[in-house]
Amino acid sequence: MLLNFSPKFMTPKKSLYITLSGYFALLLLLIVWHGFMFPADNQPWVILGFIIAPLLFPLRGLLKENPYTYAWTSFVILLYFMHGTVEAWANDNERVYAIIEIYLSIQVYIGAIYYARLQGRALKESKR
Repeated sequence: MLLNFSPKFMTPKKSLYITLSGYFALLLLLIVWHGFMFPADNQPWVILGFIIAPLLFPLRGLLKENPYTYAWTSFVILLYFMHGTVEAWANDNERVYAIIEIYLSIQVYIGAIYYARLQGRALKESKR
């Protein structure tokens, strides 16, 4: 098993690192993939902007470690999972990048869900 995601192993800090490392790796992958490796024929920077813009919305909340932002980031990241799945299926030339996108989106999803859950519980217990 690559990572043990059992609740006993996972802590808010570990899930934070898993989420942020996957998030920034995905951001870098998309910039390299759609900006330099396989840019669009017409207006590549506009297309790159549309691909990256949804990923930039939760950045501030992620850096501030807001559990609510981590919860809704898990929904946003599903767009990138779908994009990677479609690209892996449709484009033989870009399949490696798409598979990496799928892996990173799953990493961010799992990390964000665990962080929102565990940090939310920790904040509730600290208020008691």
